[in-house]
Amino acid sequence: MGGVTGVASALGTDMEKGISGDAEDVHLRVKKFGHNLSMRRPKRHFLSSMRDASIGVVLVILLVCAAFLLGFGIKKDGFVEGWYHGGSILFAEFAVIMVFATFKFWQYKQFDWLCRENDIQVEVIRSGRRQKISIFKIVVGDVVYLDSGDKVPADGLFLDGQSLQIDELSMTGESRYVEVDSDRPFLFSGSTVVDGYGRMLAIAVGMNLTWGKMMSSISLDSSKQTPLQARLKKLTSLIGIVGLVVAFLVFLAMLIQYSLGKTQDEKGNRDFIAGKTWGNDIVNMVEIIAAAVTIGVVMTPKGLMLAVEFSLAYSMKRMMVDQAMVRKLSACETMGSTATICTGKTGILTMSQMKVTKFWVGQDSMVESACPSASKHVLDLILDGVALNSTGSIYRPSLGSEYEFSGGPTEKAILSWAVSQLSMDMEETKKSCEVIQVEAFNSQIKRSGVLIRKSAGNTIHVHWKGAAEMVLAMCSSFYNKSGIVKDLDEDERVRFEQIIQEMAVSSLGCIAFAHKQVSEEAIQEREDGKKIQEDGLTLLGLVGIKDPCRPGVKSAVQACQDAGVNIKMITGDNIFTAKAIAMECGILKPGDDAFNGAIVEGIEFRSYTPEERLRMAEKIRVMARSLPSDKFLMVQCLKQIGHVVAVIGDGRNNASALKEADIGLSMGIQGTSVAKESSDIVILDDNFASVATVLQWGRCTYNNIRKLLQFQLTWKVTVLVVSFVVAVSSGDVPLTAVQLLWVKLIMDVLGTLGLAAEWPTRELMKKPPIGRTDPLITNVMWKNLLAQAMYQIAILLTLQFKGEAILGVDEAVKRTLIFNAFVLCQVFNGFNARKLEKKNVFEGIHENKLFLGVVCMTVVLQVAMVDFLKRFTGMEPLSWGQWGTCIAIAAVSWPVGWVVKCIPVPGTPIFNLF
Repeated sequence: MGGVTGVASALGTDMEKGISGDAEDVHLRVKKFGHNLSMRRPKRHFLSSMRDASIGVVLVILLVCAAFLLGFGIKKDGFVEGWYHGGSILFAEFAVIMVFATFKFWQYKQFDWLCRENDIQVEVIRSGRRQKISIFKIVVGDVVYLDSGDKVPADGLFLDGQSLQIDELSMTGESRYVEVDSDRPFLFSGSTVVDGYGRMLAIAVGMNLTWGKMMSSISLDSSKQTPLQARLKKLTSLIGIVGLVVAFLVFLAMLIQYSLGKTQDEKGNRDFIAGKTWGNDIVNMVEIIAAAVTIGVVMTPKGLMLAVEFSLAYSMKRMMVDQAMVRKLSACETMGSTATICTGKTGILTMSQMKVTKFWVGQDSMVESACPSASKHVLDLILDGVALNSTGSIYRPSLGSEYEFSGGPTEKAILSWAVSQLSMDMEETKKSCEVIQVEAFNSQIKRSGVLIRKSAGNTIHVHWKGAAEMVLAMCSSFYNKSGIVKDLDEDERVRFEQIIQEMAVSSLGCIAFAHKQVSEEAIQEREDGKKIQEDGLTLLGLVGIKDPCRPGVKSAVQACQDAGVNIKMITGDNIFTAKAIAMECGILKPGDDAFNGAIVEGIEFRSYTPEERLRMAEKIRVMARSLPSDKFLMVQCLKQIGHVVAVIGDGRNNASALKEADIGLSMGIQGTSVAKESSDIVILDDNFASVATVLQWGRCTYNNIRKLLQFQLTWKVTVLVVSFVVAVSSGDVPLTAVQLLWVKLIMDVLGTLGLAAEWPTRELMKKPPIGRTDPLITNVMWKNLLAQAMYQIAILLTLQFKGEAILGVDEAVKRTLIFNAFVLCQVFNGFNARKLEKKNVFEGIHENKLFLGVVCMTVVLQVAMVDFLKRFTGMEPLSWGQWGTCIAIAAVSWPVGWVVKCIPVPGTPIFNLF
């Protein structure tokens, strides 16, 4: 087709200006070549959720029992009267399955919604204008810009660039770097740019990609269990086993009592269970099995695990509103345990809105004296270095319009300064020079270089730009403002170091420009493949770049510190700039310095022995002039001493630390694709204040799960103990299968919607982090749980054995009172569970409208169950006085809870005491 140029021509793409990009052009390209959308996971239907909710041996046994009772009842008493008993159990079980399926389906929808939100912005050129668009809006023919750390968003062909290296791990399964140039121009979607920069022509999108699933690289794995879920699974498995054992013992006790009663009845002593026929015996046996199996059903942990998943999904959606996109389920809960946050500086603590505020030529500041007073020769050399040694670009739609700058924050600041203060014409400068070789900026050497040939005079020049002290070390001379070259002796070098330090102390990032004219012989290919000289340079000038701290970052840092979370700033800036920014953000306190170990440089940290690093890791608050490996080392050290560590990063160089950390947080605006893919949470607004919000939500999620656990275990313990005692003593159970299923239904709904959806409170940020090995059930929870369970057990057993005498009611009304009192006790205890430690359980109740709504709905449905569904539930309607008695019994749980919370408990977990 005539090479890349021919393909571009066939696609109607101008290689310099891109496609026209108007709506009609884009529509035609989408119609012909498709959208840049990949395969999504198959849709899940509600019936699938119902199938999952109904799977379980115990549930199936109960269904069989209910079906048998339904058939036998219809045969015995006719359809009109005989369907109630079996039909009510079937209906109750169906209601339980429907509720579980609804929760499961809702959870799936939340995950699906979050997956759709996962988007990446890529830079393209359309109609000569560089702009950022969604990765999903790339069309065939687009010219896409690629930089270090980017994911290749579509299959394409290399147009131009420098030192572009691609990691094709996603294609080959092996992490090997491939040089892409005009001889090997093929780029595949999903590959990662590891070095250099360039432009590509998109030639395949969506399902036509070599790797069609690339778009889901930032995915949400909802099937993977989180650490908390794994611990919960052990606990709930134990609950399930205990429930099945108790259910079996209840079955044996009822069976023995039935057998004894039948024997005595045959002797004429007493009529224990009515009916002597073989058919009645079968019915009674099925009822005994159904009663025991129902206890096993209500003890199954499915409801608790589902409630935990609901809580996590709900938190994830709410965090999205608070500018945090959770990519991994475990992040919601693990964030609540975070003890240390390691963060970068630019774009996280600062606004990433850089501006040049200082300019030095030689040892003269160009702020006090006007720029034209400097030598034109020196200024022209600086402009050559700015225009040619840059990955940024300038666009001006028309002669009178404003300039638009693109590239990294530092690049944009320097370009803007050069245009506004030095009247740079970037296009003219590029036309007058030929670029021979480029050495792209990387975080190891902290500088970039370019080798150029000037058309005028056919001379060859080297330009370097980068961190001031790094570039200064490469120089042996400098230009003064008059354009005279002077030797850079020791005294002059010290003076320049003082200038750099003064700018750094003022929290300015200092960038230096250096230059050297070289001969043809000097640029011959060396053994290392580099042509750009790195020594004997002449210093052209220095610029100081101000990047102001984000508004509110100091209060956010303080909030994290008040919550017992250590903040460590790990940056590539020099030690003076790093210290100034850290003081401004509140990370460093007065008195913190290198002498007490609060501030170190990366080279010093690397030189420590492993034992020294472990000892110093907790003390360090700021690490300057660090390499990506230093941040990785710091995370490893902190984890070894038991910290749960979060890392905040935005570049490809942070990927290893983000993966090593317990929680990786990347920046949604400035962050590279690699950083986002390596992270667990994406901060959508790049604001450190959102990190404090994420921390608060993490703690809230963990706290809600604990509330839920306490609430669920309270009523489950009560059911087990009461059922076992009554079964052993009288061969019966106080709650029927329908009543138990109803209890399970409303308790799971009340707990899930009411407690799992509580919002964060400020008190959560005043407590220390939850330890990596802290027990799920704390001493406070054991105290609350056992107190409420003992009270409920005492009341229900009293009603069971003495209720008829005390209240003057018959057996049917007594059973209704037991059921009603038990349900209302759980409703009132729901208020207690809202506050695990606080005595005022009504604090903030008006903010949780969902909880109040669920409570009201539960009470209304309970009234309907008791007073209006007699035939269906087998209960007797209660009088106003009897309702008042049940409410009074349930209301006592509030003063019981208040008294219990006054009792102190040791901080050491109760099982550790033994």
